[in-house]
Amino acid sequence: MKIIVIGGTGHIGTYLVPHLIEAGHEVINISRGQRQPYQPYAAWKDVQSIEIDREAADRAGTFGDQIRDLHPDVVIDHKCYTVESARLLVEALWDRVQHLIVCGTIWVHGHSTSVPTTEEQPRRPFGEYGINKAAVEAYLLDQARRRGFPATMLHPGHIVGPGWKIVNPAANFNPLVFEKLARAEELALPNLGMETVHHVHAEDVAQAFWKAMDNWNNAVGESFHVTSPAALMLRGYAEAVAAWFGKPANLCFMPWEQWRAAVSEEDAERTWDHISHSPNCSISKAQRLLHYQPRYTSQQAVFESLDWMISHEIIKTA
Repeated sequence: MKIIVIGGTGHIGTYLVPHLIEAGHEVINISRGQRQPYQPYAAWKDVQSIEIDREAADRAGTFGDQIRDLHPDVVIDHKCYTVESARLLVEALWDRVQHLIVCGTIWVHGHSTSVPTTEEQPRRPFGEYGINKAAVEAYLLDQARRRGFPATMLHPGHIVGPGWKIVNPAANFNPLVFEKLARAEELALPNLGMETVHHVHAEDVAQAFWKAMDNWNNAVGESFHVTSPAALMLRGYAEAVAAWFGKPANLCFMPWEQWRAAVSEEDAERTWDHISHSPNCSISKAQRLLHYQPRYTSQQAVFESLDWMISHEIIKTA
């Protein structure tokens, strides 16, 4: 098939695009610039890349038409953040595409109520990102179920992989958290360290996208969680990382306001965003209908990322 991947050099596309090429598909990568994928693969030499500034094209109302005029069979969209952007794409591709698969987020759920959270639970998103992604999901599923447009939405967790900083046991992106665990220094966690984060390796997210293509009948008109098999509590996450470094976890706990005052404003905002969601999502629907089988546990995905961060001196253990 001829497949367009919008945002193909990002976290997911780094693994997805080479797989599609190796499976015999023709792939066109749409991106705003010429940024390289996070990992090199020989298959990238067979990928056509086209530069389009989506925000500008959406404002002009031309983005969907530009995608349609490339005559794709399948469009995989990693960069759809608003209902209007989704609508422009759907209207342009109507009766012209076999499948549109859009990347969402597990934050469409907002606060967890009962866990693990399933796709059927009501949406109560908060924050601009989660609210917009939930609105995109509602629009796409309505178009699929009521009007027959072939849309699917996949909701990844916190994407992990070599090439970028990852969500740490304090639920932010500060590499000093990992350094403290590597040195057995005291690490303060907010509250009792019982909130959760739910990672997923980028390769596993890529797997879900191609399996949605392969299981078209089950995928169209549905949304799916794409995470590791189990979420991590912050305390357990810290203990696992410390053990990986061969150290005991030297943890202490502070009430939120006290902890917040002891870190930077940026770290506090990121942590609050993560712990106020505390995701813990079920993947049973994706396993049943898409045959999704993640290769990585949360810990395995994190440890691979730590290896990369250490080798690139983002984390200094000595």
